[in-house]
Amino acid sequence: MADDERLRRWRLVLGGGSADGTACRLTGQDAAMDKALGVLYDGGGGGGTGTGQRSAGLGSSSPSVARWLGDIRSYFPTSVVQVMQRDALERLGLQRMLLEPELLSTVEPDVHLVGTLVSLRSAMPQKTRETARLVVRKVVEDIERRLQAQLHRSVLGALDRSSRDRRPRLPDVDWPATIKANLKTYQPALGTIVPERLIGYSRRKRVASLRDVVLLVDQSGSMASSVVYSGVLAASLASLRAVTTRLVVFDTSVVDLTEQLSDPVELLFSTQLGGGTDIDRAVAYGQSLVRRPADTIVVLISDLLEGGDRSALVRRLGSLVDSGVTLVVLLALSDDGAPAYDHDMAAACAALGAPAFACTPDRFPELLAAAIRKDDIGAWASRQGLVVGR
Repeated sequence: MADDERLRRWRLVLGGGSADGTACRLTGQDAAMDKALGVLYDGGGGGGTGTGQRSAGLGSSSPSVARWLGDIRSYFPTSVVQVMQRDALERLGLQRMLLEPELLSTVEPDVHLVGTLVSLRSAMPQKTRETARLVVRKVVEDIERRLQAQLHRSVLGALDRSSRDRRPRLPDVDWPATIKANLKTYQPALGTIVPERLIGYSRRKRVASLRDVVLLVDQSGSMASSVVYSGVLAASLASLRAVTTRLVVFDTSVVDLTEQLSDPVELLFSTQLGGGTDIDRAVAYGQSLVRRPADTIVVLISDLLEGGDRSALVRRLGSLVDSGVTLVVLLALSDDGAPAYDHDMAAACAALGAPAFACTPDRFPELLAAAIRKDDIGAWASRQGLVVGR
């Protein structure tokens, strides 16, 4: 990288204060970009604070914020815009401005914004709620577009493999699998394979649900992104007849949202982000939903920061595993990076045979497929490069 370009970048990072050390002057679009950064990070018009680094200070005028949102969308890629919006919301207390539909319509929708809107829903005036739903729906549709096909493909593929029938009727024969399994019986003189065994699928098993999936999702404030992704993925799973899906969210209370899985937007607006955490109570409810332990997967999505009885929680998780339920513990289901979590509880889960780790949404379909196949989940996580909680 040329020295001039390096200085230009450092100048944009440091903000042009007297201590930035670059002596670099910006013109044209670079100056406009610097002004947009300065509105958020300099507490003024982009000239820097004189400290050699940027510090926060965005004014509270809705029109000026709307113009600023338009500017950053012009100068920066979407991923950067989302980060800047998040900074404006979290560091400068601009949540109240999202209650104005005119401003809300100018933001760049993302998962974190959905979490903020959901947490503000009780304070929203009627005129803002429809705009908020449109923003949330856009994010939901984006998640579905990215992940639904992969989720369905992974889950159905795993279900097919787990329901193989070694004595299938002719219409139920899986010919590619049968040919692969019988290659050693190829007869050169006949130019064909003489199969010693047929592999297929049980037609009886295809009529009913092959697996029950129960998602228990912590809705404390730190889990906002996980709640959004869990809701959308659960709604997608619920569209598969081969899987019975239950979605339960919890803080110190437990709410079963299964009946709302047909509309993930309304489902998200039914969650209550924030508050305490009673994981044991949620797991107890999840345990009450188990009808076929060997065919049930319970996914606990939580940072494991238990506010209730920790010993009771460990005993209850142990009884789930002992009953034959496949237990998956996710410290987060999001793209936010390494989460904060209770390391002792994560170690306790691992000792029960259910290692705890964070998972990004794009990995979740294959994780669920591995659980359906009854693979070693800890080994799967290690192969994916996921950090297993200890």
